[in-house]
Amino acid sequence: MDSTLFSGIIAYTITPFTEDDKQIDVNALNVLIDALIESGADAIAALGSAGEGAYLDDDEWQQVAVQTVKQVNGRVPVIIGIAELTTKKAVAKAKYANEIGAQAIMVSPFSYYRLSEDEIFDHYLAISDAVSLPIMIYNNPATCGVDMSPEFMLSMVENIDNATMIKESTGDLQRMRKLRRLSKGNVPFFNGCNYIALDALNAGAMGWCTAAPCLVGDLPKQLFDSVQQGEVKKSKALFEQQLPLLEFIVNGGLASTVKAGLGIKGMEVGVARRPLKPLTHDKKQQLEKILLKVTG
Repeated sequence: MDSTLFSGIIAYTITPFTEDDKQIDVNALNVLIDALIESGADAIAALGSAGEGAYLDDDEWQQVAVQTVKQVNGRVPVIIGIAELTTKKAVAKAKYANEIGAQAIMVSPFSYYRLSEDEIFDHYLAISDAVSLPIMIYNNPATCGVDMSPEFMLSMVENIDNATMIKESTGDLQRMRKLRRLSKGNVPFFNGCNYIALDALNAGAMGWCTAAPCLVGDLPKQLFDSVQQGEVKKSKALFEQQLPLLEFIVNGGLASTVKAGLGIKGMEVGVARRPLKPLTHDKKQQLEKILLKVTG
């Protein structure tokens, strides 16, 4: 399965809700998708952490997935996030993503019980056997409760047909270097930790998975391009310009902070779904100051 289709900025959408939180705000989602593509995003990813995929009902999840594919309309690839406790539900969602025309799925193994490597392997294998899509193996122990070593993830890429790429979100740069070294640079890996974006790209990451373009437009794309072109001073300056925002949205929770930031910018998208809480007044003021400083 060819995964070379993916590189650069993989921009993550949030899931907009109406003010009463009773339904998905499709119009707002469409506007956001268009803005992300205009910002130079190389792919659109829906239903990740920023998209509150784990907080949606099944019908809501399907609505966001199909609407994202429809609105993108082939302009860039679409990746659909899947994070389920059971293999049965993960397979069902993978099949749906395949049916609606997504170009890839990003799978993270959620855990209630501690999972063995055999159990994780079989989880990914069952998903791979059910679809013809490239699978991005997503390692994010902070949210999923499962920490996969570089060696284990690479073994899945080697032994599971559709497992072709890795998203590493621990913030451990040495893991990325190990992924590159052990695979001899043959397995694409992506950075999912915003505040190490520059170092990760310099360490060989094929791209940066981020919700930052929702708030800062093409700055992440400028950073990626400057690294690719070997413009060391420019890339460092671009990263330092964005860093205060990147740290803020990670520390404050992606869904709540990005939604608050969009509201500050004049786009109403509702608030994160409970039990997540919206930003306090003081935090919103802090975010507004950061946005003003970063974007001018």
